[in-house]
Amino acid sequence: MTCTIPLTLISLQDDGFHLLVEIVIFGKKSFAVLDTGASRAVFDLSLLKTHITELAHTEETHATTLFATSATVQATIPQFKIGRLKIENYEAVGLDLESVNDAYVQMGHPPVTAIIGSDILLKYHASIHYKKLKLYLYTD
Repeated sequence: MTCTIPLTLISLQDDGFHLLVEIVIFGKKSFAVLDTGASRAVFDLSLLKTHITELAHTEETHATTLFATSATVQATIPQFKIGRLKIENYEAVGLDLESVNDAYVQMGHPPVTAIIGSDILLKYHASIHYKKLKLYLYTD
């Protein structure tokens, strides 16, 4: 199955651009940054604390994105969706995205609840069509 998901291109003033993708997590729509340079996806720490009671704290650095490298928490997200693709029992890394969201809001962009990294992009054989602003994910 191929999932075609629209992307939103946002300008970061003089610092370039980011691609946002809409996700549904814990029953709510929100945005995530598509970050091909991130080793794995991370989710906002406050979001995980609100919805998941069992968080495993770790002193190791597990999440490296273009935004931050820091100690993290781990939790299992029962389900989230990117377009029609349902990802179940995802072993998530939680990271404080407050500073990212503060910067986004100052620039007039919506806040994000996650950064979608290479672990998900590789698993689902992602293809990004920049001209059409589409993300293609495959489940075969």
